[in-house]
Amino acid sequence: MKLDVAPGCTLVLVLMTVAPSRTGAVPVPSPLGALPGARGCLMAQFKSLSPQALQAFKRAKDAFEESLLQKDWNCSSRLFPRTRDLRQLQVWERPVALEAELALTLNVLEATANSSPDHILDQPLHTLHHIHSKLQACVPARPTAGPRPRGRLHHWLHRLQEAPKKESRDCLEASVMFNLFRLLTRDLKCVASGDQCV
Repeated sequence: MKLDVAPGCTLVLVLMTVAPSRTGAVPVPSPLGALPGARGCLMAQFKSLSPQALQAFKRAKDAFEESLLQKDWNCSSRLFPRTRDLRQLQVWERPVALEAELALTLNVLEATANSSPDHILDQPLHTLHHIHSKLQACVPARPTAGPRPRGRLHHWLHRLQEAPKKESRDCLEASVMFNLFRLLTRDLKCVASGDQCV
């Protein structure tokens, strides 16, 4: 059966059917929000935190360092070694690693806040909870069956998971506090930058 269609209309129909497949095949850089399994992932807002937020974290860190002078503590291991760099991971692995790092940080700081009479951690905890809630939309769902994290990512996740069992509370607190600004200004910025973090 032959359709009686003007040539111009035929061209439009062809373009309309071809364009979507052609667009889907073009390898353009995608923000995290466009990655499979990352629907609703909006991390670009965290490329840099406000000066007020950073100041609240600085006050908490300064107060912690002052409290260290009154403690007799000795921590030999480094939970967050200087050589650890999210850029060593694939782009999709970075939010997974940051989410684990952030979850441990929240657990430790919440325990610290509960045992502290002042409220110096209130604002930092509020900010970290907000970041964590947005970050969870960027972490692919982990299937019960199928491939597990391997290589460097597996090593990092296992280290963070085992830390509460192996480290004393004081050492965990120190590790988290001394890693705080790297988490906020380096790791978070890298995840927020997606594949532009190289």
